[in-house]
Amino acid sequence: MIIKLDYGSSGLNIELPDELTTIIEPTFLPGIPDPIAALTNALRNPIGTLPLKKIIKPNQTVAISICDITRPMPSSTILPVILEEIKHISNEQITIFIATGTHRANTLFELDKMLGKNITKKYKIINHDAFNKKELKSAGKTSNNIPIWLNKNWLESDIKITTGFVEPHFFAGFSGGPKMISPGLAGFETIMELHSAKMISNSNATWGITFGNPVHDSIREIATINKVDFSIDVSINKDHQITSIYAGELFTIHKACSDFVKHISMKPIKKQYPIVLTSNSGYPLDINLYQAVKGISAAGQAIKEKGSILCVAECKDGIPSNGKFKQILESRDTPEKLLKMINSQKYQSHDQWQVQILAQIMMKANISFMSENLSNKEIKSAHMTPINNLQDTVIQKLKEYGKKAEILVLPQGPQTIPYIYK
Repeated sequence: MIIKLDYGSSGLNIELPDELTTIIEPTFLPGIPDPIAALTNALRNPIGTLPLKKIIKPNQTVAISICDITRPMPSSTILPVILEEIKHISNEQITIFIATGTHRANTLFELDKMLGKNITKKYKIINHDAFNKKELKSAGKTSNNIPIWLNKNWLESDIKITTGFVEPHFFAGFSGGPKMISPGLAGFETIMELHSAKMISNSNATWGITFGNPVHDSIREIATINKVDFSIDVSINKDHQITSIYAGELFTIHKACSDFVKHISMKPIKKQYPIVLTSNSGYPLDINLYQAVKGISAAGQAIKEKGSILCVAECKDGIPSNGKFKQILESRDTPEKLLKMINSQKYQSHDQWQVQILAQIMMKANISFMSENLSNKEIKSAHMTPINNLQDTVIQKLKEYGKKAEILVLPQGPQTIPYIYK
């Protein structure tokens, strides 16, 4: 059979033996026929709060948190509807915040693509910078003593609105919702505590778990202390069309959207596989190797001990060059040594969480990686085996594990999360 893997903007085809291959992907739902009308209705008939227009007084400032370029959030569809709904205030009273967390700032070209030139020209847009202390303000502490530093301009706005894209998240349970505040608009000190080695190593810090997950519990508490006035969460299909819309009170709608997404995107399997082939859901999710850890983690849920994960990701942005991900990966010559370093009490570094998750998977399985934008040397420095020809690599793995070795395929990577059903 020919299977198309999500890779960049065009995809990648691979031929696999019918009798040995199992494919799992999200239950496909068509996009909402009229998303503009559906969004307008959601804003006017929200869950657990007043309609958006009635919340905002004419003299108030409004802050809107949106996803950065690494998320396929349909902001260009959602934002115009929100802005139309609050047109009783001037454009100058509205600021759009790009919830970058510790990611790089989005370029003007990317902003135009994400939001549309009409919005980038008319509204103030702030790329959040977690490392600029002048742009941060203290906003209390969590019950487990995490210092809360958030974007100063966000905190000082009268009305706060979050817009999120909900999908399973590899250590926070689900994206969207309160993540649009922290880590999205948080300072580096706060983000480091939320992503500490102790937090990440907790067995509940994984796909699909929010309550009892120490990472998400802390994220939720930060959003409780620093309240949002209105929230919008959506789910999307593989064509990036909106399939559901939830608007209103932050926690109520995020839980509802997460429950919906879990039913669509998390799939039970009865056994683990010696070979798992995955992508990272194509562009923009496979923009770099850092993001591709999510696709590898999704495959890690289904891999047998000493099995092989084959991951394909375009990686237009390389490893990337910003952050410490590359530096940490290259600082030790084995996954074991990486984990020992990260778990030591005195160690703390930006991006250590991504390395920790990757190294934990490497302790269980071999990982091979294919990217047209990364050299073999770069892939090897990340402790993975380069794939120069995917078809040949699959044939080689079938020989290695035996002619009857079964293959599990995640064509859309972390858009589908397998879990063992007993």
